[in-house]
Amino acid sequence: MSATEAAGAVDAASLVGRSVTVEAPATIANLGAGYDCLGLAVDLPLHITVEARALDDGPEVDLTVEGDCVGELPEDRSNRFVVALEAGLSEVGVGGLDRIAWRVKMSNPIPLERGLGSSAAATVAGLVAAGALAGRELETSAVLRLATSIEGHPDNVAAGLLGGLVASIALDDLVEAVRLDPPRNVQVVAWIPERKLPTAEMRRVLPDSVPRADAVANLGRVAVGVAGLASGRADVLALLTQDRLHEPYRAEVYPELPQLIAAARAAGALGACLAGAGSTVVAFVDATDESAADQVGAAFRSTATRLRQPGRLAVLKPHAAGSHVIP
Repeated sequence: MSATEAAGAVDAASLVGRSVTVEAPATIANLGAGYDCLGLAVDLPLHITVEARALDDGPEVDLTVEGDCVGELPEDRSNRFVVALEAGLSEVGVGGLDRIAWRVKMSNPIPLERGLGSSAAATVAGLVAAGALAGRELETSAVLRLATSIEGHPDNVAAGLLGGLVASIALDDLVEAVRLDPPRNVQVVAWIPERKLPTAEMRRVLPDSVPRADAVANLGRVAVGVAGLASGRADVLALLTQDRLHEPYRAEVYPELPQLIAAARAAGALGACLAGAGSTVVAFVDATDESAADQVGAAFRSTATRLRQPGRLAVLKPHAAGSHVIP
């Protein structure tokens, strides 16, 4: 029995006048060797308030954005948040969505197309908002399935939904995700270039097959990395953040990447890697060392200046909380 049949059909008109505010964290996917299966939530939260309105009371999507992405997001039903919102509402049995409109207010610090999970945050925020608006909370398994269907892969959405460090895999219509507490005493130093790198374009540069030795090397690094982090060992980030499946190929179109990673490691980072598909490069540092973030940040900045790559620094923390409704 589908969720719609189990819950009973509800007309979207009954939602008019209801509003909800949700929060979803930024995420760093892959963490080096964990291509398409690892994600880490960080404390850069997207806040969205959505109100259901009568369709004749203005545009179908009345969007206001503060922070990043102003003027860059679709102001219609193709907006990623609205797509997820309506997918979630359909899942819980709400029909007639084409007969209502949405007022959406976003406060967004997550840069678009920089590898920090901006679209995943919007997706999970929409699904969480759907359950709250309808008063029929979606099960975690359903949110993971729907979010992965929308995004195409589970790494960012699983971490965005659950918070912390998450290992995930998509198996046909099932998405399995296992959450771990985020690594303690670790900070994330992020170099966020002005340059955008769309995920679809960065996926096209990847080969259809890779050498067995490279696949085995990544498997071992993920296994040791996840087991080490689960046991409280941050030093394993040195292994985990070394990749042979995607970063070498992406470096062909992003030649600054290896030099930025090398600079961060030389400055004392525990590990460094590409965030998602980029262009952000992240380094992990010991939070108990008061100078570590400054040293790695200075290395990022000086290297980017030499490479003529404008951007900005951000020092972030792993974030334990996932997406949730704000009362």
